[in-house]
Amino acid sequence: MKMSILSCAAAAALLVAGCGDNANKVTLNGAGASFPDPVYQAWTYMYTQTGKATVNYQSIGSGAGINQIKEGTVDFAGTDAPLKAEEIAEAKLTQFPMVTGAVTPIINVAGIGSGQLKLSNDVLAEIFMGKITKWNDAKITALNPGLALPDQKITVVYRSDSSGTTNIFTEYLTDKSPDWATSIGAGKSVKWPTGIGGQKNPGVCNNVQQTAGSIGYTEYTYAIETKLTTVQLQAPDGSWVNPDAKTWPLVGTTYLLVRDDIPADKKEALKAYVAWCFTDGAAKAQELHYTPLTMEDAKHNRFFLGALKDEFVK
Repeated sequence: MKMSILSCAAAAALLVAGCGDNANKVTLNGAGASFPDPVYQAWTYMYTQTGKATVNYQSIGSGAGINQIKEGTVDFAGTDAPLKAEEIAEAKLTQFPMVTGAVTPIINVAGIGSGQLKLSNDVLAEIFMGKITKWNDAKITALNPGLALPDQKITVVYRSDSSGTTNIFTEYLTDKSPDWATSIGAGKSVKWPTGIGGQKNPGVCNNVQQTAGSIGYTEYTYAIETKLTTVQLQAPDGSWVNPDAKTWPLVGTTYLLVRDDIPADKKEALKAYVAWCFTDGAAKAQELHYTPLTMEDAKHNRFFLGALKDEFVK
């Protein structure tokens, strides 16, 4: 049976608190993006069980994780919004990709199940811009003939914290919608024209669950865990696809950040953990609906930057 996000986190916490076998092992503390948190909780739990090191990860959002690694309060950080070369060099960090995952719009509309509602890129952008305000708007009904859409107000739910998931979502809208690109743009935080905010992916999911007529966005595993309704988007070839399709267009890569001055014992422990994630951890990533990367994939990622990159991904 698949271990849930919460059970992974709880088990990891118990190990950290009371696992005597690991008392003399290196402890690695990480924090950051909530987008990869389901797989990171599974990986840290599984790796800690090997006895090679104790690894902890706290989901606090990409922006907060970046701040903590720059301040040196964690050993590694997670971000879905990769830092540019200048910022990596200035902060003396190394950045490398870990896993790819899907971001999906989620809705709470009575009578509409997962995969039933189609939203084009332009319509999706107009909804989140507050230009389309009712579920039975002519632009939505034209995409969904025969689907009973209510005369109901649309409530947008967005991330209120600095978020890599927001960066992935808004970069997608910026690429697909000229109107969005000129009026709002992409980033970990943007000026949302409408809606209500939620903290991290779980906060967005919770607000969508509790708000009739709402729409938000989240990493796909959270949508599955919370049993929220997903929509169909258009693949590059024009076909309509669900978020579990290989051709799903709204995807992002999540990255780890490590300080170049990390102590030698922690660097060796983190290198071993990263190597395990790329190999032994790949099956768990796939089980949790992420796309695992290989070390070869990582080497060709354009945001793989920093003085220590050749040490971490050989």
